[in-house]
Amino acid sequence: MSNSLTSPTALLDFLKSKYPSTVSSSTSEADLPALSHQLFPSASYTDNEKVETSQWLTTSSRLATPDEDEAKHAERLGSLNIHLSTRTTLLGSKPSVADVALYYRLAPAVKSWSAEERTGEHGYHHIVRFIDFVQNSPLFGLSVEEEDKVPIDLNDIKFVHKPLDAEEEKERKKKEKAAAAAGGDNQTSLPIGKGKGEDDAKPSKKEKVREAAQNGEEKVKGAVTGDNPQQSKKEKKEKQPKPQKQPAKETPLSPCLIDLRVGHILKAINHPNADSLYVSTIACGDPPGTDNTSEYEGQTVRTVCSGLNGLVPLEEMQERKIIAVCNLKPVTMRGIKSAAMVLAASPRLKEGEEDDHKGPVELVTPPENAKAGERVIFEGWAGEPEGVLNPKKKVWETLQPGFTTTEGLEVGFDTGGVPQLQEGENAGKPTGKLVTSSGGTCTVKSLTNAVVR
Repeated sequence: MSNSLTSPTALLDFLKSKYPSTVSSSTSEADLPALSHQLFPSASYTDNEKVETSQWLTTSSRLATPDEDEAKHAERLGSLNIHLSTRTTLLGSKPSVADVALYYRLAPAVKSWSAEERTGEHGYHHIVRFIDFVQNSPLFGLSVEEEDKVPIDLNDIKFVHKPLDAEEEKERKKKEKAAAAAGGDNQTSLPIGKGKGEDDAKPSKKEKVREAAQNGEEKVKGAVTGDNPQQSKKEKKEKQPKPQKQPAKETPLSPCLIDLRVGHILKAINHPNADSLYVSTIACGDPPGTDNTSEYEGQTVRTVCSGLNGLVPLEEMQERKIIAVCNLKPVTMRGIKSAAMVLAASPRLKEGEEDDHKGPVELVTPPENAKAGERVIFEGWAGEPEGVLNPKKKVWETLQPGFTTTEGLEVGFDTGGVPQLQEGENAGKPTGKLVTSSGGTCTVKSLTNAVVR
């Protein structure tokens, strides 16, 4: 195999040699993400799976980088091992070009791993299993010579994770049940051999008949005398008026309602179904399990579609910090759900001028030392953001016209762009700079008095 494992050209040469009838000599690097359907025509791929394939192509390249920081490299391998622990292939069970790329780029490294690295207590068991599956399974149809295969002894297991013992699990559940029952000890115990107290005992059938007869006699007597003995038994309780619900307190309009955070773009690709869109994988500091997030390279990330294709070069979208709007309601853009928005500046239109969407456009840049997930606010507008902005209230649409840039290329908020904030205590409020919680200012490259959205 080639030493230039990270090179797309070398990967293409490998694919051409293994799939000569499918991967033609004219296939280019740009065609790599779309090769899955050609290599495996019986499989169908959703838009999200196409994006995931592109992401794994990039990850496989990083895993093959020899000069990467050792700790970071181990972290990437660990994340991959966890990912494969519940999957046969990178996409779950479907084969893709990303599986072949990962095999090509990782097989030489796995070949040199020690037995402890392969199947030891802290080894990468699932990566080893994946490599063995790709090189031998008819699903991939790789014609790998025996001397080129990674030799894997399926019986050479250095550490076996202890399986769950059925008896121990049964005993554990028994103890939990006993502990839960003990929680009700403060309730009054019933005497052994007795059920409920006499007052609560259910009447017998004979008693029910006797009671009905007595009630009938009382009703007849009441009809004659005009008395109603049942009235005293079943006095109707006067209905208490239900307390009126207090109207929800209206939150004052403020740019602090918008959840602005530092985001770290880990990967950006062209949208598979839209020429004007990019699809970015962005770490925004969300805890694992947050709605509308996924895991990528050990980090919790959001998938974000942005209309920046053709306005910002794709290479400028890679591995960089940006400012993201994180509490807009997610929207599906040409088949891919977008869970945030990337802030960018563009020239303000003059009166009567139409937007031709040709730019220029500049991304809003946080301070160099800002960390992904760090909160960003406008000076003079402190407060907590909403969870998810209600689209019906149009909070973003109302406040966004106040987002601008200053002569010093700083991003700021100007109440002059928001009529609802031009009265009362906010009238004449100075432009508040967009700053991180650690105190740095967010800027743009060259656009002054620009629109930021």
